[in-house]
Amino acid sequence: MAEAEKTTAPLAEVGKISRWLSQNGFEHESLGTDASGVEILKVEPEFLVPFCTALYAYGFNCLQCQGAYDVGPGEELVSFYHLIKVSDGADRPDEVRIKVFLPRENPSVASVYWIWKAADWQERESYDMYGIVYEGHPDLKRILMPEDWIGWPLRKDYISPDFFELQDAY
Repeated sequence: MAEAEKTTAPLAEVGKISRWLSQNGFEHESLGTDASGVEILKVEPEFLVPFCTALYAYGFNCLQCQGAYDVGPGEELVSFYHLIKVSDGADRPDEVRIKVFLPRENPSVASVYWIWKAADWQERESYDMYGIVYEGHPDLKRILMPEDWIGWPLRKDYISPDFFELQDAY
């Protein structure tokens, strides 16, 4: 194929939050925007806490949602954080979504509980359903499944047990 015929994929548009982070030395990758125009930023796991601390200082004082998802069997797990700036008089608060891609084997990332207390139960749910360990979380244990449950039910490669046990059904 001739050099002139090659086409390259367009780079994701860099938003104002991504530019501010880059200007202040916070490495990340811009993943563009979602359908609502919210910037999506990819951060390496080891930089999550300093990155989120910078965003908190920049005004993102509310963790609206933390969750996780499975990219696919044998692929990575993703822990995501949807942050907003809550301020008086704003018609629409600024929003940003952070994504951290984790290996399937021993997925681990630092907890953001110490920045936003709202991460408490949300990180516990992500741990319970996907097996992502949030290091430094004050009470990381199962929240939806029984404590002795084996496996991570929302992973795409999870095999459901072929038995059901009724407990306290009387």
